[in-house]
Amino acid sequence: MSDIVDQVNQTQREVGTGRIPAGEGHTVLLRRHYAADPEDVWDACTDADRIGRWFLPITGDLRLGGHYQLQGNAGGTILRCEPPQLLTVTWVFGDDPTEEDVTEVEVRLTPAPEGGTLFELRHTAVVDELRWAQYGPGAVGVGWDLTVIGLHLHLSGQVIEDPAAWESSPEARELAAASSLAWGAAFQASGATAEEAAIAAENTTAFYAPDSDTTP
Repeated sequence: MSDIVDQVNQTQREVGTGRIPAGEGHTVLLRRHYAADPEDVWDACTDADRIGRWFLPITGDLRLGGHYQLQGNAGGTILRCEPPQLLTVTWVFGDDPTEEDVTEVEVRLTPAPEGGTLFELRHTAVVDELRWAQYGPGAVGVGWDLTVIGLHLHLSGQVIEDPAAWESSPEARELAAASSLAWGAAFQASGATAEEAAIAAENTTAFYAPDSDTTP
């Protein structure tokens, strides 16, 4: 990736609220344009082999009602599957989750007027308010930024030899630092004070990019 800031700026971010079975939660929304058509983007997001090329290896019963597991990451149940436009899954860490640990991720694909695909990813979770104050939306938003950029690289034909290793590379750490600042701005736009947004961005940067000199 030649221009980290440009890649971060390609994504629009919104912070809001939403309801899932666990209760009223916070939402992060990422919106990005891909040059590929919706069918190709859908295939990249639902085919096990392709998912492993830009995200993580995945196993499970990849159909409506089935269970999936991303290697070393989240697993869950496929709640809605309407190709090539809508995918909703539960997103759960751990083997013995509580009700509040069960969050939801929705991916929506729409043909873009200029061609290609408008990609939207919304993650809704009931979050401990102390943790929300400490990290804000960047706690999950930065990870999703890395993911949607990984998808961009894959769709544009750039091979990621080891997606997991790439996420710990200096380039990815620089991206994470820029992303945390962008999520701080989205947090403030949603109603947080400038001080609250700055604290959350600083804490998120320190978590994802501890070697970075970037400060909010």
